[in-house]
Formats: sequence, structure tokens, C-alpha cells
Amino acid sequence: MIQPTVFDVRRYLEEYLETGDLGPGGRLPTERELSERTGASRRLIRRVLAALEAEGLIWRQQGKGTFAGQPVEPVTALAAKINDTSDPIEVMEARLCIEPEIAALCATRATPDDVLRMWTLARHVYEVEDHEMTELWDSALHRLIAQCAGNRPLLMAFGLLDDTRATESWLDARVRARTNRSLRESHAQHIAIVSAIEAGDAGAAREAMRTHLISRITALSEALGAITVAKEETPDYNQISAHT
Repeated sequence: MIQPTVFDVRRYLEEYLETGDLGPGGRLPTERELSERTGASRRLIRRVLAALEAEGLIWRQQGKGTFAGQPVEPVTALAAKINDTSDPIEVMEARLCIEPEIAALCATRATPDDVLRMWTLARHVYEVEDHEMTELWDSALHRLIAQCAGNRPLLMAFGLLDDTRATESWLDARVRARTNRSLRESHAQHIAIVSAIEAGDAGAAREAMRTHLISRITALSEALGAITVAKEETPDYNQISAHT
């Protein structure tokens, strides 16, 4: 029997938050019940719940249970269609077109509490020790930035693109592109992004996010063997993103 991944559990919980029969006050089933329903271990359930809580999608109270927070975006079906026709590089190029502006908006609208949550997520991205959890926490950080930008159409667009990382092919590509050096680089870039947001500097947040995404596109391209053409034929992502 194939064991569910963190993304399988996350997808189940997102769909449940959107369409499930929640208990009083929006209460979710217990960890034991969720484990029985999904076939995942309670440890895995707790890890996914921790990420959802950090994003503000759920909240937990000792002795009372886990409760739904803000609603999730209904993008899973559309993301599946993208996965059928697109590759990770195309998805990253699309992210490059919107996430720098999302970060800029976030810098003007994020609250001190939002920023504290971003710092927590950025730390988790760097400190976890397995690839799936790195992806989960990285997704949570970028998703929180999109939520704090306060623009629903952009949040929908981001959610559509971010949901594509739940596929096995995406995870495999990211694992191949990830090294200890790239983890350190991404951590430094996340620090730059959150620092700019905390300072309320929209221009710096935009540039920091752009730098981060370009470095990830480059790493993915090299890992997938996509950079096989002459240098002058390689897309200039700095130039592309500067005009979006």
C-alpha cells in the first residue's frame, strides 16, 4: 500500500476545510480520526497541521481541538490541468511574473504579527531535514506572503501555481536542484525578502523576491538539463521580470 505524502494530506485537509462537515465552531476531526481517514501516521498529520496553522488556515487550542481559520482557495482542479500541460520551469516563469509584485504589496500591508509568522516559516524551511517538509514549509512561507498582500485575484493566481508543487514530478525536480549550498542561498534570500517586508520597503521586497525566483529557476533548469542552448539563446529572466 502506497503511503500518503505530506502533500496528499495537505490536499485532503484543504479540500476538507472547503467542503467538509466541520464541527461546532469549525472544529476539524481529531488527529486520530484524520490518520484513519487518510492512512497517514499521526506524526505526519501533526506536521501538516503545523504548517496550516502557521499559514493561518487553522488554529488549535489545547484540550479543545483544531479549528478552521480562513478559507482555502479552490484551485486544485485547475492546478491539475496545468500539471498535465506544463513543466516546472514554465510554472516558475509564471511565478516570476507575479510574486515580486505580491511581495511589494505585502510590504505595504503586512502587520507585525504577519511578519513574525513569516520569520517562523523561514526558519522552518531551513531547519527541517527532509525534502517533503522543506517543500511544505517553503510553500507555506510564499503562501503567507501572498495572503498578506491583500489582493484576492493575485492570491488566487498564486494558489493556482503553488498547488502544482504537490506532484511527484515537481518534488523530484526540486530535490535534484537542491544542495546544501542552494539551501543556504534560499535561506539568505528568504531573510532578505522578509526583512524588506518588515521594513515596509516595497521596492526591496520586489527585488528580493525576483532575485530568489531567478536563482530557483536557474537551479531547476540546470538540474533538469534544460540549459543546453547557447548562452545568448537562454532567456534573460532579469530582463523578463523587470518588465512584468
